[in-house]
Amino acid sequence: MKEFKELEDFIGTHFIYTYDNGWEYEWYAKNDHTVDYRIHGGMVKGRWVKDQEADIVKLTDGVFKITWTEPTGTDVALDFMPNEKKLHGMIFFPKWVEEHPEITVTFQNEHIAEMEAAREKYETYPKLLVPEFATITYMGDAGIDNEDVISEAPYDGMP
Repeated sequence: MKEFKELEDFIGTHFIYTYDNGWEYEWYAKNDHTVDYRIHGGMVKGRWVKDQEADIVKLTDGVFKITWTEPTGTDVALDFMPNEKKLHGMIFFPKWVEEHPEITVTFQNEHIAEMEAAREKYETYPKLLVPEFATITYMGDAGIDNEDVISEAPYDGMP
C-alpha cells in the first residue's frame, strides 16, 4: 500500500469512502486547489461536482485537511488519514438543503444559478451539522488534473 506523508503524495488520489451513517462518497484531489466528487448514498445521493475550489493542506505527516464552501452555501471540512483508511467529515448543510435536497441532486456545474437562487430564496439557519467518521474503501493514484476520474453522473452500483 502506498504510504502517504507529504501533500504531493495526496494530490492526484481518487478515493471512495463510506461514512459510519452509510452515506457513500467518491472524491478526487484533482490538484492542489481543486476537487471533484460524486455522491452515491445519503441525503444528496446523485449529486456530482467538478472543479470545486478548495483549501488543501497537510496538517502533519499523512494527515490532510480539505475545506470548501459550495454555491449551495454548504460548507465542508474533511480530514483524511489515508494511511489508516479513515477520514472525518463535517458537513454544514444550510436549512434549505435539508428541506429541499432534490434541488442539489444534479451536476452542479451546469446549475450554479439555480443553487444561488435557492440559497437566496430559502432559509439558511439553523444549519444541519453532520459530523461523521468514514472508512476509505478505495484509493487509487489517478494523477493530477485527470478529467476522466469524475466524468459522469453517479448511478446505482457505480462504485
